[in-house]
Amino acid sequence: MLALTDHDDVSGLQEAQIEARATGIHFVPGVEISVTWESQGVHVLGLGIDPSSPDLRAGLRHIQLTRETRALRIAEQLDAAGISGSLDGAARHALNPATIGRGHFARYIVETGFARDVQDVFKRYLAAGKPGFVPHEWARLEDAIGWIRASGGQAVLAHPERYKLSRARLRVLFRQFGELGGTGMEIGASERMNPLPQLHLARSHGLAASVGSDFHSPAEGAADLGDTARIPAGFPVIWDLLDAVPAAA
Repeated sequence: MLALTDHDDVSGLQEAQIEARATGIHFVPGVEISVTWESQGVHVLGLGIDPSSPDLRAGLRHIQLTRETRALRIAEQLDAAGISGSLDGAARHALNPATIGRGHFARYIVETGFARDVQDVFKRYLAAGKPGFVPHEWARLEDAIGWIRASGGQAVLAHPERYKLSRARLRVLFRQFGELGGTGMEIGASERMNPLPQLHLARSHGLAASVGSDFHSPAEGAADLGDTARIPAGFPVIWDLLDAVPAAA
Protein backbone atom coordinates (compact mmCIF):
# COMPACT_ATOMS: atom_id res chain seq x y z
CA MET A 1 0.00 0.00 0.00
CA LEU A 2 1.25 3.47 -0.88
CA ALA A 3 -0.17 6.96 -0.40
CA LEU A 4 1.13 9.96 -2.30
CA THR A 5 0.73 13.13 -0.23
CA ASP A 6 2.38 16.02 -2.05
CA HIS A 7 2.44 19.37 -0.29
CA ASP A 8 -0.69 21.36 -1.16
CA ASP A 9 -1.02 19.68 -4.55
CA VAL A 10 -2.86 16.72 -6.10
CA SER A 11 -1.62 16.95 -9.69
CA GLY A 12 0.59 13.86 -9.36
CA LEU A 13 -2.13 11.50 -8.18
CA GLN A 14 -3.33 10.28 -11.57
CA GLU A 15 0.15 9.31 -12.73
CA ALA A 16 0.89 7.63 -9.40
CA GLN A 17 -2.39 5.69 -9.56
CA ILE A 18 -1.51 4.35 -13.01
CA GLU A 19 1.97 3.26 -11.93
CA ALA A 20 0.68 1.69 -8.72
CA ARG A 21 -1.94 -0.31 -10.60
CA ALA A 22 0.70 -1.57 -13.05
CA THR A 23 2.89 -2.84 -10.21
CA GLY A 24 0.13 -4.30 -8.01
CA ILE A 25 0.37 -1.66 -5.27
CA HIS A 26 -2.83 -0.59 -3.53
CA PHE A 27 -2.82 3.19 -4.02
CA VAL A 28 -4.33 5.71 -1.59
CA PRO A 29 -4.83 9.22 -3.05
CA GLY A 30 -3.70 11.88 -0.62
CA VAL A 31 -2.41 15.37 0.04
CA GLU A 32 -0.41 17.17 2.74
CA ILE A 33 -1.88 20.56 3.61
CA SER A 34 0.21 23.35 5.13
CA VAL A 35 -1.49 24.82 8.21
CA THR A 36 -0.76 27.64 10.62
CA TRP A 37 -1.99 26.79 14.13
CA GLU A 38 -1.40 29.40 16.84
CA SER A 39 1.58 30.81 14.89
CA GLN A 40 3.01 27.30 14.51
CA GLY A 41 3.37 25.59 11.15
CA VAL A 42 1.86 22.10 11.14
CA HIS A 43 0.96 19.65 8.38
CA VAL A 44 -2.31 17.79 7.93
CA LEU A 45 -2.51 14.72 5.72
CA GLY A 46 -5.63 13.89 3.77
CA LEU A 47 -5.86 10.16 2.99
CA GLY A 48 -8.42 8.54 0.71
CA ILE A 49 -9.43 11.91 -0.74
CA ASP A 50 -11.35 12.64 -3.92
CA PRO A 51 -8.92 15.00 -5.70
CA SER A 52 -11.76 16.43 -7.82
CA SER A 53 -13.59 17.78 -4.75
CA PRO A 54 -14.42 21.48 -5.44
CA ASP A 55 -13.82 22.52 -1.82
CA LEU A 56 -10.44 20.79 -1.69
CA ARG A 57 -9.29 22.12 -5.05
CA ALA A 58 -10.30 25.69 -4.20
CA GLY A 59 -8.51 25.52 -0.86
CA LEU A 60 -5.32 24.11 -2.38
CA ARG A 61 -5.33 26.72 -5.13
CA HIS A 62 -5.46 29.49 -2.53
CA ILE A 63 -2.48 27.96 -0.71
CA GLN A 64 -0.58 27.60 -3.98
CA LEU A 65 -1.09 31.27 -4.79
CA THR A 66 0.25 32.33 -1.40
CA ARG A 67 3.11 29.83 -1.78
CA GLU A 68 4.10 31.43 -5.09
CA THR A 69 4.14 34.88 -3.48
CA ARG A 70 6.27 33.57 -0.61
CA ALA A 71 8.72 31.93 -3.04
CA LEU A 72 9.24 35.27 -4.78
CA ARG A 73 10.02 36.97 -1.47
CA ILE A 74 12.43 34.21 -0.40
CA ALA A 75 14.25 34.52 -3.73
CA GLU A 76 14.51 38.30 -3.38
CA GLN A 77 16.02 37.97 0.10
CA LEU A 78 18.45 35.25 -0.97
CA ASP A 79 19.53 37.40 -3.92
CA ALA A 80 20.23 40.22 -1.47
CA ALA A 81 22.29 37.77 0.61
CA GLY A 82 24.44 36.93 -2.41
CA ILE A 83 22.74 33.72 -3.59
CA SER A 84 21.57 34.58 -7.09
CA GLY A 85 19.27 32.58 -9.35
CA SER A 86 17.56 30.88 -6.42
CA LEU A 87 14.01 31.06 -7.82
CA ASP A 88 14.93 29.32 -11.07
CA GLY A 89 17.10 26.88 -9.15
CA ALA A 90 14.31 26.01 -6.72
CA ALA A 91 11.86 25.64 -9.61
CA ARG A 92 14.10 23.01 -11.21
CA HIS A 93 13.90 20.94 -8.05
CA ALA A 94 10.17 21.50 -7.56
CA LEU A 95 9.23 20.64 -11.17
CA ASN A 96 5.83 22.19 -10.46
CA PRO A 97 6.20 25.99 -9.95
CA ALA A 98 3.01 26.03 -7.87
CA THR A 99 4.63 23.93 -5.15
CA ILE A 100 7.98 25.68 -4.59
CA GLY A 101 8.89 25.55 -0.91
CA ARG A 102 11.88 26.02 1.35
CA GLY A 103 13.09 22.48 0.70
CA HIS A 104 13.52 23.25 -3.00
CA PHE A 105 15.49 26.41 -2.23
CA ALA A 106 17.59 24.36 0.18
CA ARG A 107 18.51 21.81 -2.48
CA TYR A 108 19.55 24.59 -4.86
CA ILE A 109 21.70 26.25 -2.20
CA VAL A 110 23.47 22.94 -1.51
CA GLU A 111 23.93 22.50 -5.26
CA THR A 112 25.65 25.89 -5.53
CA GLY A 113 28.02 25.11 -2.66
CA PHE A 114 26.78 27.69 -0.15
CA ALA A 115 25.98 24.96 2.40
CA ARG A 116 26.96 21.35 3.15
CA ASP A 117 23.49 19.83 3.16
CA VAL A 118 19.80 20.69 3.50
CA GLN A 119 19.97 20.83 7.30
CA ASP A 120 22.87 23.28 7.07
CA VAL A 121 20.86 25.47 4.67
CA PHE A 122 17.97 25.77 7.10
CA LYS A 123 20.29 26.68 9.98
CA ARG A 124 22.14 29.35 8.00
CA TYR A 125 19.57 30.73 5.56
CA LEU A 126 15.96 29.58 5.95
CA ALA A 127 15.17 29.37 9.68
CA ALA A 128 13.54 32.24 11.56
CA GLY A 129 15.86 35.24 11.74
CA LYS A 130 18.02 34.09 8.82
CA PRO A 131 18.42 35.89 5.45
CA GLY A 132 15.95 33.74 3.49
CA PHE A 133 13.25 33.36 6.12
CA VAL A 134 9.81 34.67 5.17
CA PRO A 135 7.01 34.27 7.75
CA HIS A 136 3.80 32.97 6.28
CA GLU A 137 0.20 32.25 7.22
CA TRP A 138 -1.00 28.96 5.75
CA ALA A 139 -4.50 27.46 5.95
CA ARG A 140 -6.38 27.37 9.25
CA LEU A 141 -6.63 23.98 10.93
CA GLU A 142 -10.42 23.92 10.69
CA ASP A 143 -10.28 24.77 6.98
CA ALA A 144 -7.78 22.03 6.13
CA ILE A 145 -9.75 19.37 8.01
CA GLY A 146 -12.97 20.64 6.44
CA TRP A 147 -11.58 20.39 2.90
CA ILE A 148 -10.36 16.84 3.55
CA ARG A 149 -13.68 15.73 5.03
CA ALA A 150 -15.58 17.36 2.14
CA SER A 151 -13.49 15.27 -0.25
CA GLY A 152 -14.37 12.05 1.57
CA GLY A 153 -10.93 11.64 3.12
CA GLN A 154 -9.49 11.05 6.58
CA ALA A 155 -7.55 13.92 8.21
CA VAL A 156 -4.30 12.85 9.86
CA LEU A 157 -1.93 15.05 11.87
CA ALA A 158 1.50 14.60 10.28
CA HIS A 159 4.69 13.91 12.31
CA PRO A 160 3.72 15.77 15.54
CA GLU A 161 7.07 14.91 17.15
CA ARG A 162 8.71 17.50 14.87
CA TYR A 163 6.72 20.48 16.06
CA LYS A 164 8.41 22.71 18.59
CA LEU A 165 5.52 22.59 21.03
CA SER A 166 5.42 21.91 24.73
CA ARG A 167 3.65 18.78 25.93
CA ALA A 168 0.74 20.91 27.10
CA ARG A 169 0.36 22.68 23.76
CA LEU A 170 0.62 19.38 21.89
CA ARG A 171 -2.28 18.07 23.92
CA VAL A 172 -4.31 21.16 23.03
CA LEU A 173 -3.49 20.60 19.36
CA PHE A 174 -4.53 16.94 19.55
CA ARG A 175 -7.78 17.82 21.32
CA GLN A 176 -8.70 20.51 18.81
CA PHE A 177 -7.70 18.27 15.92
CA GLY A 178 -10.13 15.58 17.07
CA GLU A 179 -12.92 18.04 17.87
CA LEU A 180 -12.67 19.50 14.36
CA GLY A 181 -13.06 16.08 12.74
CA GLY A 182 -9.48 14.81 12.50
CA THR A 183 -9.25 11.05 12.80
CA GLY A 184 -5.58 10.08 12.81
CA MET A 185 -2.05 10.85 13.93
CA GLU A 186 1.11 9.93 12.05
CA ILE A 187 3.65 7.92 14.00
CA GLY A 188 7.39 8.68 13.70
CA ALA A 189 8.80 7.87 10.31
CA SER A 190 11.75 5.68 11.16
CA GLU A 191 11.74 1.99 12.05
CA ARG A 192 14.45 2.91 14.58
CA MET A 193 12.01 4.98 16.64
CA ASN A 194 9.99 3.32 19.39
CA PRO A 195 6.39 4.05 18.31
CA LEU A 196 4.68 3.01 21.56
CA PRO A 197 4.64 6.43 23.31
CA GLN A 198 3.11 8.05 20.23
CA LEU A 199 0.66 5.19 19.77
CA HIS A 200 -0.61 5.52 23.34
CA LEU A 201 -0.87 9.29 22.89
CA ALA A 202 -2.87 8.91 19.68
CA ARG A 203 -5.24 6.38 21.25
CA SER A 204 -5.75 8.54 24.34
CA HIS A 205 -7.06 11.32 22.07
CA GLY A 206 -9.27 9.01 20.02
CA LEU A 207 -7.00 9.13 16.98
CA ALA A 208 -6.10 6.16 14.81
CA ALA A 209 -2.44 5.55 14.00
CA SER A 210 -0.95 6.21 10.60
CA VAL A 211 2.63 5.73 9.41
CA GLY A 212 4.69 7.38 6.70
CA SER A 213 8.28 7.58 5.59
CA ASP A 214 7.95 11.31 4.73
CA PHE A 215 10.11 10.49 1.70
CA HIS A 216 10.65 13.52 -0.55
CA SER A 217 13.51 12.49 -2.81
CA PRO A 218 16.76 10.49 -2.64
CA ALA A 219 18.63 13.79 -2.27
CA GLU A 220 16.63 15.08 0.70
CA GLY A 221 16.86 13.51 4.14
CA ALA A 222 17.84 10.08 5.32
CA ALA A 223 14.40 8.40 5.11
CA ASP A 224 13.82 5.93 2.31
CA LEU A 225 10.47 5.21 0.68
CA GLY A 226 8.62 2.74 2.91
CA ASP A 227 10.89 3.24 5.93
CA THR A 228 8.08 3.36 8.47
CA ALA A 229 7.34 2.32 12.02
CA ARG A 230 5.52 -0.96 12.69
CA ILE A 231 2.17 -0.72 14.43
CA PRO A 232 1.62 -3.55 16.97
CA ALA A 233 -1.74 -5.28 17.16
CA GLY A 234 -4.32 -3.69 19.44
CA PHE A 235 -4.04 -0.11 18.21
CA PRO A 236 -6.62 1.42 15.83
CA VAL A 237 -5.10 2.14 12.42
CA ILE A 238 -6.14 4.70 9.83
CA TRP A 239 -6.32 2.28 6.91
CA ASP A 240 -9.25 0.53 8.57
CA LEU A 241 -11.17 3.79 8.06
CA LEU A 242 -10.38 4.13 4.35
CA ASP A 243 -12.83 2.92 1.72
CA ALA A 244 -12.05 -0.17 -0.36
CA VAL A 245 -8.83 -1.03 1.44
CA PRO A 246 -8.06 -4.78 1.36
CA ALA A 247 -8.54 -6.47 4.73
CA ALA A 248 -4.99 -7.83 4.60
CA ALA A 249 -3.57 -4.31 4.65
